[in-house]
Amino acid sequence: MSQRSDLQRRRAAVESAWSRLVPQLKTTGAAMRGAGALRHELAESWVRSLHSVDPGRDSAPVTDGGAVHHRWTDSPLRRPVDDLADQLHSIADDAGFVTAVTDESGTILWTCGGRTMRRRAEQVNFAPGGRWDEQAMGTNALSLALRTGRPASVFSAEHLVAALHGWVCYCAPVHGPDGSVLGVLDMSTTWDRSNPLAMSTVRSLVSAIEVRLRTEQPHRARDARDEVRLSCLGAGRAVRGDRPLGLRPRQVEILTLLALEPDGFSPERLREALYGGRPVSASTFKAEISHLRRALGGGIATRRYALTVALSCDAVEVLRALRHGDAETALRLYRGPLLPHSVAPGIEEWRTQLEVAVREAVLASSHPEHALRYGEHAPYDTEVHEHALRLLVRGDARRGIAAGRLSRALHD
Repeated sequence: MSQRSDLQRRRAAVESAWSRLVPQLKTTGAAMRGAGALRHELAESWVRSLHSVDPGRDSAPVTDGGAVHHRWTDSPLRRPVDDLADQLHSIADDAGFVTAVTDESGTILWTCGGRTMRRRAEQVNFAPGGRWDEQAMGTNALSLALRTGRPASVFSAEHLVAALHGWVCYCAPVHGPDGSVLGVLDMSTTWDRSNPLAMSTVRSLVSAIEVRLRTEQPHRARDARDEVRLSCLGAGRAVRGDRPLGLRPRQVEILTLLALEPDGFSPERLREALYGGRPVSASTFKAEISHLRRALGGGIATRRYALTVALSCDAVEVLRALRHGDAETALRLYRGPLLPHSVAPGIEEWRTQLEVAVREAVLASSHPEHALRYGEHAPYDTEVHEHALRLLVRGDARRGIAAGRLSRALHD
Protein backbone atom coordinates (compact mmCIF):
# COMPACT_ATOMS: atom_id res chain seq x y z
CA MET A 1 0.00 0.00 0.00
CA SER A 2 1.39 3.40 -0.98
CA GLN A 3 2.02 6.07 1.64
CA ARG A 4 -0.69 8.26 0.09
CA SER A 5 -3.37 5.53 0.16
CA ASP A 6 -2.39 4.61 3.72
CA LEU A 7 -2.83 8.25 4.79
CA GLN A 8 -6.25 8.34 3.07
CA ARG A 9 -7.26 5.13 4.84
CA ARG A 10 -6.24 6.48 8.26
CA ARG A 11 -8.00 9.80 7.63
CA ALA A 12 -11.21 7.92 6.65
CA ALA A 13 -10.99 5.92 9.88
CA VAL A 14 -10.62 9.11 11.90
CA GLU A 15 -13.60 10.73 10.22
CA SER A 16 -15.66 7.58 10.79
CA ALA A 17 -14.78 7.69 14.49
CA TRP A 18 -15.73 11.37 14.57
CA SER A 19 -19.13 10.70 12.99
CA ARG A 20 -19.87 8.24 15.80
CA LEU A 21 -19.06 10.98 18.33
CA VAL A 22 -21.39 13.59 16.85
CA PRO A 23 -24.52 12.35 18.71
CA GLN A 24 -22.55 12.52 21.96
CA LEU A 25 -21.43 16.06 21.15
CA LYS A 26 -24.99 17.18 20.53
CA THR A 27 -26.09 15.87 23.90
CA THR A 28 -23.26 17.72 25.65
CA GLY A 29 -23.89 21.07 24.05
CA ALA A 30 -21.58 20.87 21.05
CA ALA A 31 -24.55 21.56 18.78
CA MET A 32 -23.84 25.21 19.64
CA ARG A 33 -20.75 24.81 17.46
CA GLY A 34 -22.64 23.14 14.60
CA ALA A 35 -21.09 19.72 15.11
CA GLY A 36 -20.87 17.80 11.86
CA ALA A 37 -17.84 17.02 9.77
CA LEU A 38 -14.56 17.09 11.63
CA ARG A 39 -12.61 20.22 10.70
CA HIS A 40 -9.78 19.47 8.25
CA GLU A 41 -6.98 20.63 10.56
CA LEU A 42 -8.42 18.52 13.39
CA ALA A 43 -8.74 15.43 11.21
CA GLU A 44 -5.12 15.78 10.13
CA SER A 45 -4.06 16.23 13.75
CA TRP A 46 -5.97 13.11 14.82
CA VAL A 47 -4.23 11.08 12.11
CA ARG A 48 -0.81 12.26 13.29
CA SER A 49 -1.67 11.94 16.98
CA LEU A 50 -2.82 8.33 16.87
CA HIS A 51 0.77 7.27 16.14
CA SER A 52 1.93 8.34 19.60
CA VAL A 53 -1.06 9.02 21.87
CA ASP A 54 -3.58 6.65 23.44
CA PRO A 55 -7.00 8.40 23.41
CA GLY A 56 -7.71 6.66 26.70
CA ARG A 57 -4.85 8.27 28.61
CA ASP A 58 -6.02 10.19 31.68
CA SER A 59 -3.54 13.08 31.88
CA ALA A 60 -0.64 14.83 30.17
CA PRO A 61 2.88 13.45 30.66
CA VAL A 62 5.30 15.35 32.86
CA THR A 63 8.44 17.21 31.76
CA ASP A 64 11.49 17.21 34.07
CA GLY A 65 9.47 15.64 36.85
CA GLY A 66 7.30 18.77 36.92
CA ALA A 67 10.26 20.91 38.05
CA VAL A 68 10.07 23.71 35.49
CA HIS A 69 10.65 26.72 37.75
CA HIS A 70 14.11 27.31 36.28
CA ARG A 71 12.67 27.23 32.77
CA TRP A 72 10.07 29.84 33.67
CA THR A 73 12.70 32.00 35.35
CA ASP A 74 14.75 32.02 32.15
CA SER A 75 11.80 32.32 29.76
CA PRO A 76 11.50 35.50 27.66
CA LEU A 77 7.77 35.35 28.40
CA ARG A 78 8.12 35.61 32.18
CA ARG A 79 8.54 39.38 32.46
CA PRO A 80 5.69 40.30 30.06
CA VAL A 81 3.37 37.80 31.76
CA ASP A 82 4.34 39.12 35.20
CA ASP A 83 3.42 42.63 33.98
CA LEU A 84 -0.05 41.35 33.03
CA ALA A 85 -0.48 38.96 35.96
CA ASP A 86 -3.18 40.98 37.75
CA GLN A 87 -5.22 41.20 34.55
CA LEU A 88 -4.77 37.51 33.79
CA HIS A 89 -5.83 36.52 37.31
CA SER A 90 -8.86 38.79 37.17
CA ILE A 91 -10.06 37.44 33.81
CA ALA A 92 -9.55 33.82 34.85
CA ASP A 93 -11.35 34.29 38.17
CA ASP A 94 -14.28 36.28 36.75
CA ALA A 95 -14.92 34.00 33.77
CA GLY A 96 -14.19 30.67 35.45
CA PHE A 97 -11.18 29.85 33.29
CA VAL A 98 -7.74 28.40 33.87
CA THR A 99 -5.07 30.41 32.07
CA ALA A 100 -1.76 28.81 31.10
CA VAL A 101 1.47 29.86 29.41
CA THR A 102 3.70 27.29 27.70
CA ASP A 103 7.18 27.39 26.21
CA GLU A 104 7.91 26.61 22.57
CA SER A 105 7.86 22.85 23.29
CA GLY A 106 4.29 22.88 24.64
CA THR A 107 5.35 22.44 28.27
CA ILE A 108 3.22 24.50 30.67
CA LEU A 109 5.37 26.88 32.71
CA TRP A 110 2.76 29.07 34.45
CA THR A 111 -0.95 28.94 35.28
CA CYS A 112 -3.56 30.95 37.15
CA GLY A 113 -7.25 30.56 37.93
CA GLY A 114 -9.70 29.92 40.71
CA ARG A 115 -9.07 27.10 43.14
CA THR A 116 -11.87 24.87 41.83
CA MET A 117 -10.92 25.19 38.17
CA ARG A 118 -7.23 24.75 38.88
CA ARG A 119 -7.98 21.59 40.84
CA ARG A 120 -9.96 20.20 37.90
CA ALA A 121 -7.18 21.18 35.51
CA GLU A 122 -4.56 19.48 37.65
CA GLN A 123 -6.46 16.20 37.30
CA VAL A 124 -5.41 16.10 33.64
CA ASN A 125 -2.04 17.73 34.44
CA PHE A 126 -2.98 21.04 32.86
CA ALA A 127 -0.42 22.48 35.24
CA PRO A 128 3.26 23.51 35.27
CA GLY A 129 5.36 20.65 33.94
CA GLY A 130 2.58 19.14 31.84
CA ARG A 131 3.44 18.43 28.19
CA TRP A 132 0.72 19.45 25.71
CA ASP A 133 2.44 19.15 22.34
CA GLU A 134 0.74 16.92 19.78
CA GLN A 135 3.11 13.99 20.22
CA ALA A 136 2.46 13.94 23.97
CA MET A 137 -1.25 14.79 24.26
CA GLY A 138 -2.71 14.54 20.79
CA THR A 139 -5.14 17.02 19.28
CA ASN A 140 -5.72 20.04 21.51
CA ALA A 141 -5.71 23.81 21.09
CA LEU A 142 -2.18 24.28 22.42
CA SER A 143 -0.68 21.70 20.07
CA LEU A 144 -2.53 23.16 17.08
CA ALA A 145 -1.37 26.70 17.84
CA LEU A 146 2.22 25.53 18.21
CA ARG A 147 2.12 23.57 14.97
CA THR A 148 0.36 26.18 12.82
CA GLY A 149 1.55 29.41 14.45
CA ARG A 150 -2.09 30.60 14.48
CA PRO A 151 -4.84 30.94 17.15
CA ALA A 152 -6.80 27.75 17.74
CA SER A 153 -9.79 26.51 19.70
CA VAL A 154 -10.83 22.93 20.40
CA PHE A 155 -14.23 22.02 21.85
CA SER A 156 -15.21 18.95 23.84
CA ALA A 157 -14.79 15.70 21.85
CA GLU A 158 -12.76 17.46 19.18
CA HIS A 159 -9.92 16.63 21.60
CA LEU A 160 -8.34 13.27 20.79
CA VAL A 161 -8.00 12.30 24.47
CA ALA A 162 -11.35 11.40 26.00
CA ALA A 163 -10.39 12.84 29.39
CA LEU A 164 -10.54 16.31 27.77
CA HIS A 165 -14.06 15.98 26.33
CA GLY A 166 -15.44 18.06 29.18
CA TRP A 167 -13.26 21.04 28.24
CA VAL A 168 -13.09 23.86 25.74
CA CYS A 169 -9.76 25.58 25.08
CA TYR A 170 -8.85 28.86 23.38
CA CYS A 171 -5.26 29.80 22.71
CA ALA A 172 -2.92 31.80 20.53
CA PRO A 173 0.83 31.56 19.91
CA VAL A 174 3.14 34.26 21.23
CA HIS A 175 5.66 35.41 18.63
CA GLY A 176 9.00 36.96 19.47
CA PRO A 177 10.28 40.07 17.69
CA ASP A 178 12.06 37.81 15.17
CA GLY A 179 8.82 35.99 14.33
CA SER A 180 9.65 32.76 16.16
CA VAL A 181 7.00 31.11 18.33
CA LEU A 182 8.04 31.41 21.99
CA GLY A 183 5.03 29.60 23.44
CA VAL A 184 1.26 29.90 23.68
CA LEU A 185 -1.28 31.59 25.94
CA ASP A 186 -4.27 29.35 26.64
CA MET A 187 -7.59 29.94 28.38
CA SER A 188 -9.54 26.77 29.17
CA THR A 189 -12.79 25.96 30.94
CA THR A 190 -15.58 23.36 30.96
CA TRP A 191 -17.62 23.16 27.74
CA ASP A 192 -20.77 24.54 29.42
CA ARG A 193 -18.90 27.80 30.16
CA SER A 194 -17.73 28.35 26.59
CA ASN A 195 -17.78 32.03 25.68
CA PRO A 196 -17.65 33.53 22.16
CA LEU A 197 -15.56 36.42 23.52
CA ALA A 198 -12.83 34.15 24.90
CA MET A 199 -10.80 33.99 21.68
CA SER A 200 -10.78 37.76 21.20
CA THR A 201 -9.64 38.11 24.82
CA VAL A 202 -6.78 35.67 24.23
CA ARG A 203 -5.73 37.52 21.08
CA SER A 204 -5.72 40.86 22.94
CA LEU A 205 -3.62 39.47 25.77
CA VAL A 206 -1.12 37.93 23.35
CA SER A 207 -0.85 41.26 21.51
CA ALA A 208 -0.05 42.97 24.82
CA ILE A 209 2.66 40.39 25.57
CA GLU A 210 4.20 40.79 22.12
CA VAL A 211 4.30 44.58 22.50
CA ARG A 212 6.26 44.14 25.72
CA LEU A 213 8.63 41.69 24.03
CA ARG A 214 9.40 44.22 21.29
CA THR A 215 10.02 46.90 23.92
CA GLU A 216 12.54 44.62 25.64
CA GLN A 217 14.34 43.71 22.39
CA PRO A 218 17.14 46.34 22.62
CA HIS A 219 17.98 45.13 26.11
CA ARG A 220 17.98 41.51 24.93
CA ALA A 221 20.19 42.39 21.98
CA ARG A 222 22.81 43.77 24.36
CA ASP A 223 22.59 40.58 26.42
CA ALA A 224 22.99 38.43 23.28
CA ARG A 225 26.40 39.94 22.61
CA ASP A 226 27.54 38.38 25.89
CA GLU A 227 26.01 34.95 25.20
CA VAL A 228 28.33 31.97 24.94
CA ARG A 229 27.82 29.82 21.85
CA LEU A 230 28.92 26.18 22.15
CA SER A 231 29.38 24.01 19.07
CA CYS A 232 29.96 20.40 20.07
CA LEU A 233 28.57 18.37 17.15
CA GLY A 234 31.35 17.16 14.88
CA ALA A 235 33.88 19.30 16.78
CA GLY A 236 34.25 21.30 19.98
CA ARG A 237 34.38 25.09 20.04
CA ALA A 238 33.06 27.80 22.33
CA VAL A 239 32.87 31.53 21.55
CA ARG A 240 31.53 34.62 23.27
CA GLY A 241 30.35 37.03 20.61
CA ASP A 242 33.11 36.82 17.98
CA ARG A 243 35.85 35.89 20.44
CA PRO A 244 36.86 32.22 20.89
CA LEU A 245 37.17 31.07 24.48
CA GLY A 246 40.54 29.47 25.20
CA LEU A 247 39.24 26.15 26.49
CA ARG A 248 41.10 22.86 26.66
CA PRO A 249 39.27 19.70 25.48
CA ARG A 250 38.42 18.69 29.04
CA GLN A 251 36.80 22.07 29.70
CA VAL A 252 34.76 21.79 26.50
CA GLU A 253 33.55 18.41 27.78
CA ILE A 254 32.48 20.00 31.07
CA LEU A 255 30.71 22.84 29.29
CA THR A 256 28.92 20.38 27.02
CA LEU A 257 27.67 18.28 29.93
CA LEU A 258 26.45 21.37 31.79
CA ALA A 259 24.62 22.55 28.65
CA LEU A 260 22.91 19.19 28.14
CA GLU A 261 21.91 18.87 31.81
CA PRO A 262 20.82 22.37 32.91
CA ASP A 263 19.79 21.15 36.37
CA GLY A 264 23.47 20.54 37.02
CA PHE A 265 25.71 17.92 38.64
CA SER A 266 26.92 17.11 42.08
CA PRO A 267 30.76 17.24 42.16
CA GLU A 268 30.91 13.46 42.48
CA ARG A 269 28.60 12.81 39.52
CA LEU A 270 30.38 15.29 37.24
CA ARG A 271 33.76 13.79 38.10
CA GLU A 272 32.40 10.33 37.26
CA ALA A 273 30.96 11.62 33.95
CA LEU A 274 34.36 13.03 33.00
CA TYR A 275 36.81 10.40 34.21
CA GLY A 276 34.85 7.24 34.97
CA GLY A 277 36.97 4.99 37.14
CA ARG A 278 40.31 6.55 36.19
CA PRO A 279 42.41 7.77 39.14
CA VAL A 280 42.34 11.57 38.87
CA SER A 281 43.11 13.79 41.82
CA ALA A 282 40.54 16.15 43.27
CA SER A 283 42.88 19.07 42.65
CA THR A 284 43.11 18.27 38.92
CA PHE A 285 39.32 18.09 38.66
CA LYS A 286 38.83 21.36 40.55
CA ALA A 287 41.47 23.08 38.43
CA GLU A 288 39.51 22.27 35.26
CA ILE A 289 36.35 23.70 36.81
CA SER A 290 38.17 26.81 37.97
CA HIS A 291 39.68 27.47 34.55
CA LEU A 292 36.28 27.11 32.88
CA ARG A 293 34.67 29.38 35.48
CA ARG A 294 37.28 32.08 34.83
CA ALA A 295 36.80 31.79 31.06
CA LEU A 296 33.06 32.28 31.51
CA GLY A 297 33.51 35.22 33.87
CA GLY A 298 31.92 33.20 36.67
CA GLY A 299 29.06 31.40 35.03
CA ILE A 300 29.15 28.16 37.07
CA ALA A 301 27.42 27.65 40.41
CA THR A 302 29.69 26.41 43.18
CA ARG A 303 28.07 23.74 45.36
CA ARG A 304 26.11 22.08 42.57
CA TYR A 305 27.82 22.60 39.23
CA ALA A 306 25.33 24.26 36.87
CA LEU A 307 25.55 27.07 34.34
CA THR A 308 24.52 30.55 35.44
CA VAL A 309 25.51 32.26 32.18
CA ALA A 310 23.49 32.58 28.96
CA LEU A 311 24.58 29.80 26.62
CA SER A 312 23.32 28.31 23.36
CA CYS A 313 24.39 24.86 22.22
CA ASP A 314 23.87 23.03 18.92
CA ALA A 315 23.32 19.65 20.61
CA VAL A 316 20.63 21.11 22.87
CA GLU A 317 18.93 22.67 19.85
CA VAL A 318 18.93 19.33 18.01
CA LEU A 319 17.28 17.61 20.97
CA ARG A 320 14.70 20.41 21.24
CA ALA A 321 13.84 20.07 17.55
CA LEU A 322 13.43 16.30 17.89
CA ARG A 323 11.10 16.75 20.87
CA HIS A 324 8.95 18.96 18.64
CA GLY A 325 8.96 16.37 15.86
CA ASP A 326 10.94 18.78 13.67
CA ALA A 327 13.31 16.45 11.83
CA GLU A 328 14.14 19.13 9.26
CA THR A 329 15.64 21.49 11.86
CA ALA A 330 17.35 18.64 13.73
CA LEU A 331 19.07 17.40 10.56
CA ARG A 332 20.09 20.91 9.55
CA LEU A 333 21.79 21.43 12.92
CA TYR A 334 23.29 17.95 13.25
CA ARG A 335 26.84 18.17 11.93
CA GLY A 336 28.21 14.92 13.30
CA PRO A 337 28.73 13.00 16.55
CA LEU A 338 28.98 14.80 19.87
CA LEU A 339 32.66 15.66 20.59
CA PRO A 340 33.76 12.67 18.46
CA HIS A 341 37.24 12.38 20.02
CA SER A 342 36.08 12.44 23.63
CA VAL A 343 36.22 9.27 25.74
CA ALA A 344 34.55 10.82 28.79
CA PRO A 345 31.79 8.40 29.90
CA GLY A 346 29.17 11.15 30.19
CA ILE A 347 29.94 12.44 26.71
CA GLU A 348 29.87 8.93 25.24
CA GLU A 349 26.41 8.36 26.76
CA TRP A 350 25.04 11.60 25.35
CA ARG A 351 26.73 10.91 21.98
CA THR A 352 24.92 7.59 21.69
CA GLN A 353 21.62 9.12 22.79
CA LEU A 354 21.87 11.86 20.17
CA GLU A 355 22.91 9.49 17.38
CA VAL A 356 20.07 7.08 18.12
CA ALA A 357 17.49 9.88 18.36
CA VAL A 358 18.55 11.53 15.10
CA ARG A 359 18.84 8.21 13.26
CA GLU A 360 15.37 7.09 14.36
CA ALA A 361 13.92 10.42 13.20
CA VAL A 362 15.58 9.90 9.81
CA LEU A 363 14.25 6.35 9.43
CA ALA A 364 10.76 7.51 10.41
CA SER A 365 10.81 10.37 7.93
CA SER A 366 9.24 10.16 4.47
CA HIS A 367 11.57 12.85 3.10
CA PRO A 368 14.55 11.38 1.19
CA GLU A 369 16.64 14.50 1.79
CA HIS A 370 16.71 13.67 5.50
CA ALA A 371 18.28 10.26 4.85
CA LEU A 372 20.69 11.78 2.35
CA ARG A 373 21.78 14.49 4.76
CA TYR A 374 22.26 12.08 7.66
CA GLY A 375 24.09 9.67 5.35
CA GLU A 376 26.88 12.24 5.02
CA HIS A 377 27.69 11.66 8.70
CA ALA A 378 27.03 7.90 8.68
CA PRO A 379 28.87 6.50 5.64
CA TYR A 380 28.67 2.89 6.84
CA ASP A 381 25.00 2.86 7.88
CA THR A 382 23.50 0.59 5.21
CA GLU A 383 19.96 0.87 6.60
CA VAL A 384 19.97 4.65 6.18
CA HIS A 385 21.25 4.43 2.59
CA GLU A 386 18.65 1.75 1.76
CA HIS A 387 15.96 3.97 3.27
CA ALA A 388 17.07 6.84 1.03
CA LEU A 389 16.88 4.62 -2.05
CA ARG A 390 13.35 3.47 -1.16
CA LEU A 391 12.18 7.08 -0.88
CA LEU A 392 13.82 8.40 -4.03
CA VAL A 393 11.73 7.90 -7.15
CA ARG A 394 13.25 6.48 -10.31
CA GLY A 395 14.89 9.17 -12.36
CA ASP A 396 15.94 11.21 -9.33
CA ALA A 397 19.63 11.99 -9.81
CA ARG A 398 20.18 11.71 -6.07
CA ARG A 399 19.67 7.94 -6.26
CA GLY A 400 23.23 7.72 -7.51
CA ILE A 401 24.50 9.30 -4.29
CA ALA A 402 22.55 6.89 -2.11
CA ALA A 403 23.51 3.88 -4.24
CA GLY A 404 27.19 4.83 -4.15
CA ARG A 405 27.13 5.18 -0.37
CA LEU A 406 25.35 1.84 0.01
CA SER A 407 27.88 0.09 -2.20
CA ARG A 408 30.76 1.51 -0.23
CA ALA A 409 29.17 0.53 3.09
CA LEU A 410 28.59 -3.04 1.88
CA HIS A 411 32.10 -3.57 0.50
CA ASP A 412 34.37 -1.68 2.91
